[in-house]
Amino acid sequence: MIKYRIYIDEVGNNDLRSSDNPNHRYLSLTGIIFELNYVKNTLHPSIEALKEKYFNPHPDEPIIFHRKELVNKKFPFNTLKDPKVEKEFNEEFIKLLKNLDYTIISVLIDKKEHTQKYSTWKYDPYHYCMEIIVERFYFFLEEKNARGDVMIESRGGKEDMRLKKSFRKILDNGTHFILPEKLQLRFTSKELKVKSKKLNISGLQLADLTAHPSRRYIFRKYNIDEGKRFTFGDRIIEILEKKFYNKGGSVEGYGIKKLP
Repeated sequence: MIKYRIYIDEVGNNDLRSSDNPNHRYLSLTGIIFELNYVKNTLHPSIEALKEKYFNPHPDEPIIFHRKELVNKKFPFNTLKDPKVEKEFNEEFIKLLKNLDYTIISVLIDKKEHTQKYSTWKYDPYHYCMEIIVERFYFFLEEKNARGDVMIESRGGKEDMRLKKSFRKILDNGTHFILPEKLQLRFTSKELKVKSKKLNISGLQLADLTAHPSRRYIFRKYNIDEGKRFTFGDRIIEILEKKFYNKGGSVEGYGIKKLP
């Protein structure tokens, strides 16, 4: 049976006390789904070839793509300070993002609206988003008659334990719409795979690079003020629009979901 993995990245935090702050009002989780053999044979070699061409990595010190460092052109991405190199790299990255075979699921929660709507019942925002991601990934696996697992980047210590506990709870108890025994048939493990950034995992790096554009796409879809616009980010959004999970002709509710 074919196996898939969804690599998840977050933008924002789950602290409900910060929901009145416009800069911290929203939390989003974005998952990018790849077939595991495709990761080995296509995704990872393609990502590494891009790094090799522009940043000259050493095997003992692999370069890890991270959005913030790339945007700010920090070492080892300082070669992007040259406009010509930056343009060439951007074009190749856009081409790669367009041609790779993957599916995206992205969930956004308005923590302020969540707090106002559920004044006594405070469902953990991260757990709420994770449950929706798991449900949509389950639907995807059902369609493909496949199995899969879930991976996120390590935050360290207590935070990793909290995320693992949240995922295990979903697999043990099911969701509002899917019984636990059905979930367990499609997921290869009840354990959330939590991996260090240093391990050079291509799927996690691509999740990091697509999480912000995915969030901005949802902002636009639901007419939420997205703040400053970035031309390059807009080009990424145009590609991602075609990569979101589409079920029965509908992206909303499947590839993208706004909560509560």
